[in-house]
Amino acid sequence: MERTFPLPQQRCSAFGSAGFTLVELMIVVVVIGILSAVAYPNYTEYVRKGHRAEARTGLLQAAQWMERAATATGKYPKKLPSTLEGVPGGRYTIKVEGVDDDGAAYTLKAKPAPGTDQKNDKCGTFTLTHNGQQGVEGEGAKLSAEQCWVR
Repeated sequence: MERTFPLPQQRCSAFGSAGFTLVELMIVVVVIGILSAVAYPNYTEYVRKGHRAEARTGLLQAAQWMERAATATGKYPKKLPSTLEGVPGGRYTIKVEGVDDDGAAYTLKAKPAPGTDQKNDKCGTFTLTHNGQQGVEGEGAKLSAEQCWVR
């Protein structure tokens, strides 16, 4: 003998269709809120790391240009060409500092551009000297040079 089970009754609204209760919707909203509270800061830090990599690349390109210019003229120039003063995306500006009259040394600095999200970056301003010494400086620099140049 075959037994049949009654079908569960569906909840119906005034219009005759099944739906979600307010409690179920609130649980979904809370879960989405918790996930976004964890995911958004991680995403923004990931994006900042990418911008830091662009700044380091820009510094290395500027250093190569400085070396080529010093080879051609016998001393380091006091200014970069305008094509090397910025980083793609405009998040950092690169400047030459510390070139004396002899042109024997320089320091390149990649400073976060004002008005961008990099201004509060925990690496601050990247520096690169004529002898390849890498560093960070500024009041926003919360990580060491080793941590910032590797990341």
